Amino acid sequence: MTARVRFREGDASSKPIRDLGLAIAATPLEPVVAAFQDELAAVGIRRLRPDFYLSNEWGVNFGTIAIGIPFYLARPELTAIHAEKIGYVEGADRPELLRFLRHEMGHVVNYAYKLYEQEDWTKQFGSMTQPYEEEYCPAPFSRRFVRHLPGWYAQMHPDEDWAETFAVWMTPGYDWRAAYADWPEALAKLEYCDRTMPVLNARDPEVTATERDEDVSELTASIEQYYRTEGSDEDEKFPPGLDGALQAIFEGFGAPEDTSSAQLLPAAWLIRRVEQDLMANVYRWTGHFPERTRSLLRYLAGRAEQLQQVYPADREPAALIGLATLVTGLAMNYVLRGSYFP
Repeated sequence: MTARVRFREGDASSKPIRDLGLAIAATPLEPVVAAFQDELAAVGIRRLRPDFYLSNEWGVNFGTIAIGIPFYLARPELTAIHAEKIGYVEGADRPELLRFLRHEMGHVVNYAYKLYEQEDWTKQFGSMTQPYEEEYCPAPFSRRFVRHLPGWYAQMHPDEDWAETFAVWMTPGYDWRAAYADWPEALAKLEYCDRTMPVLNARDPEVTATERDEDVSELTASIEQYYRTEGSDEDEKFPPGLDGALQAIFEGFGAPEDTSSAQLLPAAWLIRRVEQDLMANVYRWTGHFPERTRSLLRYLAGRAEQLQQVYPADREPAALIGLATLVTGLAMNYVLRGSYFP
């Protein structure tokens, strides 16, 4: 977990982000981008040269070959603030940064060579004109799609399906043929990528535009303002039945028949302590967005506090298993049905 580091007095966290002097050069991002460029050369991608810049989020604008990297990854203290305010960092360390760069490079290849216009690409991945649904409903563990980014991201849209497939294909040292041997549809997509890339690598890209979207030099919001917007929770309406679920986890702890003599600890403290880890893992295995899990966990912590739920310190593993199972079950309900309760 990233250490929490706050700006010191005088560091001007109220300054516009564009005035913080953020850049890729001379930051922890620079050697990672250089390593990624070596990866591209290793798979024969030499004619296509993506542009890298700092933006407000990961992304590649349609019709460009410019990869936007979140500005908060340029400095450890900004990454720590993002983890504290949002609870989930996409690219918190070197392996994760490379994982996201491989995915975004898939978009670059798609747009640079206009693969989405080709019939064989459409047969494998679907039409690019398909609506792009942020609130997609994935089928966990579907063998039709590769797994790369958390949250079954390949299932969001054909463009993401290709980007995830490309990322798996180019991952150094990964034996994707063995890993997906029993996943015929996902394997067919990887084989398509493996056939297509040598052909593309021998050609100059059709698109070389590098227009940037939300470049860090254009971000007029301050750090405080940015997280006032990005970190704000939606007013979720959670059903009262969750009180009973909390009581089912914690009510037996500290009861007369409980033989534990360990110190009693507040359940709300436990829920808040594991918030970041639960957000990340629930997203990875269910596709339930981290911000939704955060809202759910904060509601549960608030209710546990009001209900004065406690647990003995020596029973913490059991409490954690109960909490994780509850949140995962609720998350799966939401992913499959659009609500926490049927």
